[in-house]
Amino acid sequence: MKKRHTSLWIFLVYAAAQLSGGPVLEQIIPRLVAAGHEEREAALLATGWWIFISFGVAVAATLLLVRSDKTYLRTPKGPKASVGVSVLLGVAGFFMVLFGQGLAGMIEQMLGVEAGSQNTAALVTVADTAKPAIFAIVFFAPILEEFIFRRIVFGGLVDRTNFFVAAAVSSIAFAAMHMEFTHILLYAASGFIFAFLYHRTKRITTSIIAHMLLNGFVMIVQLNMDKIQEFIRTMERLSNIQ
Repeated sequence: MKKRHTSLWIFLVYAAAQLSGGPVLEQIIPRLVAAGHEEREAALLATGWWIFISFGVAVAATLLLVRSDKTYLRTPKGPKASVGVSVLLGVAGFFMVLFGQGLAGMIEQMLGVEAGSQNTAALVTVADTAKPAIFAIVFFAPILEEFIFRRIVFGGLVDRTNFFVAAAVSSIAFAAMHMEFTHILLYAASGFIFAFLYHRTKRITTSIIAHMLLNGFVMIVQLNMDKIQEFIRTMERLSNIQ
């Protein structure tokens, strides 16, 4: 019963972090505009800082809830992998997710879906203006999402059904949460691999590591896209000269 209470509280904490933005930003943005910021800049600054604050508080609350329930991380059933193996699989899992996303992206393109995520582009725009949002996206968001979709959804189903049913349900839920249904296959592929990593080691830290590395990689690439494209153009020019 205590596990159910812990899961419910974690879910409520996550929902509060996700839904609190609207009312709070309505109060903050006008004040930033009054202080001299342009409206777009004020909106980006307020959004970025609120992502950092709300997700930071949510992570702290989640970890406190888990710490108070000593049995909470005993799901899925089975022996846990060693810490070393769990970390190594977390790093390897990052490359597995990149490969999985590559395959999913190819399938989406064959189905006529345009490449590029609006959700990612929006977060990058916010992070480029409000740097603390980068920390939240790379560290806070993976912790919260792994507890919600892997520990609560996947962990709540896998011991009662089987890996594939639990992974499918948690992956689809993870994809749907991003509210970008044209790329549901891309997000679901990531979620399925995160579920596999969690199930393989029985440690939520494994999928968290892979998720953090993925988000960090995306942030680095997207925030430095101009420099990367310039480097590619320079290499092409040098190649043509030779």
